[in-house]
Amino acid sequence: MNEQANTITIGELSKQFDVTTRAIRFYEEQGLLHPVREGTHRIYYAKDTVRLKLILRGKRLGFSLAEIKTLFALYDTDPNSTVQLETMLELTQQKRETLNQQLHDIQMLLAELDEVEARCKEELLELSSHTRGPKHA
Repeated sequence: MNEQANTITIGELSKQFDVTTRAIRFYEEQGLLHPVREGTHRIYYAKDTVRLKLILRGKRLGFSLAEIKTLFALYDTDPNSTVQLETMLELTQQKRETLNQQLHDIQMLLAELDEVEARCKEELLELSSHTRGPKHA
């Protein structure tokens, strides 16, 4: 962070969160970050650092940028909003349901793969026993 009112440059922000400057500019284009511009330079404040951290956490949890933007808009309107918390709970429940369905689907696929693998092994064993059978002179 710079000494000037705890500001940070895009390069410093990029290093701090291990993301590209291009990604940061994309989040800005999407209206998720709002740096102050001084000429061609972008100056980020502590609020932007917190927002970038929340964006990255939200993405890791499977939230879309649109969902993250909605939560930010609710927070910007009223930081102590019941609506924001209810929306977050609803989104969390939806993500949980989606992940549980994906987990179920993966478990079903793994079971099918186990069956295919077992059949292939049986057939290979059967084929190898036919080729090793008694040799005729």
